[in-house]
Amino acid sequence: MNSNRIALTALLVFVGVLPALGRARQLTDADYARAAKFLLDSTDPLVGHFVDPLVDHDVQHVKWLDATHFWFRDHGAAGDRILEMDAATGKVSPAFNQVKLAAALGKARGKSMNPRRWPAFGFGFHRVRDGDLVVRFGKKKYRCNLSGAGVCTVSKKKSKRGGEFGYGFHPRSPNGKWRVFLRNWNLWIRNVATGKNTQLTTDGVRKFGYGMKKNGIAFVRWSRSSKELVAFRVDQRKVKDMYTVVTRVGHPTLQTWPYPLPGDKHVFMVHPAVIDVATRKVRPLKMAPEQRLGSWSDIRWSPDGKTFALVSTSRNQQDEWFRVADTATGVVRTVFEYTAKDFYQGWYGRPDWQYLPNKGVAIWPTEQTNWMNLYLYSLKTGRMLHPITMGKGDVIQVSYVNRKTGTLWYVGVGRTPGMNPYYRQLFKVNIDTGKTALLTPRNADHIITMSPGGRYFVDSYSTPTTPPVTVLRSAANGRVIATIARANIGRLKAMGWVPPIPFTVKARDGKTTLYGLMYKPTNFNPHKKYPIIDFIYPGPQIGSIATFSFRSEQGSHQALAELGFIVVAIDGMGTPYRSAAFQRYWYGDMGDDTIPDQIAGIKQLAARYPWININRVGIWGHSGGGNATVSAMLHYPDFFKVGWAESGNYDNRDYEYSWGERWEGLLVKHKNGTTNYDNQASELLAKNLKGHLMLVVGSIDNNVPPSNTYLMVNALMNANKNFSMLVVPNERHHYGSHTPYVTRRCWDFFVKYLAGNKPPHEFNGMPKTLDK
Repeated sequence: MNSNRIALTALLVFVGVLPALGRARQLTDADYARAAKFLLDSTDPLVGHFVDPLVDHDVQHVKWLDATHFWFRDHGAAGDRILEMDAATGKVSPAFNQVKLAAALGKARGKSMNPRRWPAFGFGFHRVRDGDLVVRFGKKKYRCNLSGAGVCTVSKKKSKRGGEFGYGFHPRSPNGKWRVFLRNWNLWIRNVATGKNTQLTTDGVRKFGYGMKKNGIAFVRWSRSSKELVAFRVDQRKVKDMYTVVTRVGHPTLQTWPYPLPGDKHVFMVHPAVIDVATRKVRPLKMAPEQRLGSWSDIRWSPDGKTFALVSTSRNQQDEWFRVADTATGVVRTVFEYTAKDFYQGWYGRPDWQYLPNKGVAIWPTEQTNWMNLYLYSLKTGRMLHPITMGKGDVIQVSYVNRKTGTLWYVGVGRTPGMNPYYRQLFKVNIDTGKTALLTPRNADHIITMSPGGRYFVDSYSTPTTPPVTVLRSAANGRVIATIARANIGRLKAMGWVPPIPFTVKARDGKTTLYGLMYKPTNFNPHKKYPIIDFIYPGPQIGSIATFSFRSEQGSHQALAELGFIVVAIDGMGTPYRSAAFQRYWYGDMGDDTIPDQIAGIKQLAARYPWININRVGIWGHSGGGNATVSAMLHYPDFFKVGWAESGNYDNRDYEYSWGERWEGLLVKHKNGTTNYDNQASELLAKNLKGHLMLVVGSIDNNVPPSNTYLMVNALMNANKNFSMLVVPNERHHYGSHTPYVTRRCWDFFVKYLAGNKPPHEFNGMPKTLDK
């Protein structure tokens, strides 16, 4: 090697592009196995929360059976107990005979079951009037009679013609007598008692029916009396299609579905109608068709069923119209209009506006004072009467409204000075006087589950470093009625687990405080230098940190740290829950991706901790995080040296229209060929790539179609850039059974290119249940 090559190599080593010569360490299967044992992250789709097999008595969520009873899964080293609590007395008892039910289910399924092992995924139950249990187990439902020896029978089979009897998708009427479903683009109802099916509509046709698919989900909302329902007929006939190809031996299968893009002339248009169940009369609402935005459940019925409220949204998502429809005539009246400066952020998750016709008012959430607060509006005049909540901090969820007393319970963040602004707390407020009471004052994040009648709530509180305590409280004053569970992390500690380190740094502006979590190897040595990996999700609808409640692991952060890295996650500006100004900091410039905040934070951490190697910075993320990873590698190629990007929307002009049009604005094409979306199009910066970049994509991704990744690939090739790519066959936005392989390759990539070490050859010890 000549002197010039030696000098160049030394320079690249100094800035961290290349590993230091002679220092590469060969990692072994044992090193990877030690990391793999920390892959504890899983989410239970039944209740939508994190499940950790090594945390005993972790009851962060419960399922209410009625106004005074709920059940929960109490997991421990000896197995699982399915318990039920009577909220009125605080008494806990077995929810059912586990031995009998396991035997009966095992016989019905043709597969024996351990009565002490109940799945964290896909299990649930409720009681019917005759005392039988209706049990959901996997993709099937069973009706179980546990008198005598106990017997279970399959109650409903999934239709081969489509998902018409899918669990939880085709709403049962409030009185429990009817279940509505979609067949051949039209609505049908089933008499639950007799099984008789009756067709409700006949005007549904291909791509202009009462759902998005021929036999898919029926978009309806029942009235309280179960006599009427609101249905949405969706016109998608002119919407342009998206395509993917399923590969197999022989001819592949082409998958086609409507998928509008920003700037498209034709998008999904909705025609609402009221249907009388008894007469099967369909009464279209007297209003123009409107685009399909927001939630299908964005309907609020009056108690008497004579009227209901609905909210319409403009395509640019700035304008909202609060409307009231007359059930008998279909006449629609606009009560008031609200226009936001850029986009309307009215709620997080489910819609939180309320319709209270008996009081002649509506409750409307807005950020007009920079914080999400609730306001009372007159249904008669459409004028705002007064604020219900005031001050700093966001109202993020309305948990319950007592229509008789005018009392409202809501979850708020950032409303208690001196507390982590992401910690959730439950408040009670009178909608007429604004008098407010904090019901969960403990300095922690509170997961709240209200009872159906609003008399009780279950409060599971924890922090990133302290395990959950779950209690039953009175909704009147927050008084603790009973302790449900105290999580025990003894087994978790015994396997070597250490908690993440919460930290704060200043944002790019040098003023705003940002919150993050840091993960260090369990064998951390303060005298060593560690490369740092930034896990990123830029929002704007969520941030990089899934929750500030207790989790033994979030994704694979601790596992990755075990391989010799410092791993951080920072919620930067542009993400929610902090204020309207915070979330909109880079509205209209999605190429920002909160990356300047990530860089500012990492630099501060490196100045604070000498064991962080600021010259070796990696970044990775999934979906929007994949997009941000590529953006970081191209906007700041001298700072980020290695990037792992999964399923990214690298140019939102090729992603679903309502996403880009909400955060970037409506697409504007200029005369010179440029657009207002150019600032977020990563392929336009392909020439800037310097470091090691891996692109991962599922070949049939129907969220961010693979064509988005291929555009990025094409630009990198045209720029003559080296990069890596991994196409996961026949997987969608996440990678299913291929997840262990993808995770192992991710580890290999960072070990080789960021740490400068050698990964073991084709490590084969990843947990097989791991599934992104």
